[in-house]
Amino acid sequence: MTFEDLKTAFFDATLETWHTHPNGGGWVQNTAKVSDTAFVGSEAVVSGKAVVSGNARVSGNARVYGNAVVSGNARVYEDAWVSGYAQVYEDAWVYGNAVVSGRSRVYEDAWVSENAWVSENAMVFGSSQVSGNAKVYGYALVYENARVSENAVVSGNAVVSGNAVVSGNARVSGNARVYGDATITEDAQIYGDATIAGSAQVYGDAWVYGDARVFGRSQISGRSRVFGSARISGRSLVFGDTVVSGDQIIGEMAN
Repeated sequence: MTFEDLKTAFFDATLETWHTHPNGGGWVQNTAKVSDTAFVGSEAVVSGKAVVSGNARVSGNARVYGNAVVSGNARVYEDAWVSGYAQVYEDAWVYGNAVVSGRSRVYEDAWVSENAWVSENAMVFGSSQVSGNAKVYGYALVYENARVSENAVVSGNAVVSGNAVVSGNARVSGNARVYGDATITEDAQIYGDATIAGSAQVYGDAWVYGDARVFGRSQISGRSRVFGSARISGRSLVFGDTVVSGDQIIGEMAN
């Protein structure tokens, strides 16, 4: 990137307020801090009060700005942006057109890619991946080997962990928990204090909310509604326009 190219994005840039990083040749605003050991590629930009340290690499057309921190062995590349007070560290990767902002954190071996957004106070860590057009925000946690993809949204204080998959147009919000090998997809919604675990699947336009629990290999589909203190386990099938509520129990509950 030439200095003239830089000025198209930062019209007030001067050679007195910007410099090229010796390891990679990318532009760094003098207010930012970039370690000599870090890499800033020739098309990348680090600005504001951002910090890039350790063996972190910022490359491609990536932007790191605001008060963001990229450290450890983290990678931010292609057209990804990291901003606000966000932190990307350890061995995490942020790439594609992904955006990590607010006070969010992406760390350990997590990946955020494609057009995904991680914002506000959300944390993505472990070996988890957020991809597609997925959004993770609020105080949501995505960790271990969980996958959030396509147009899925995880928000509020929701937790997605284990080998769980949230995809399609699914929504997981409130204080909901999705873990184990559970799958939430299509237009399903999990919210309130609901828990989906084991190898359970919730799909179609099904909703699980309140204090409901779905375990085992249960499948909730169609326009089903499961709420209250309902418990569904084993290989139970709930489909169509079925409503399961109150203290109803379907299937053999695990100890």
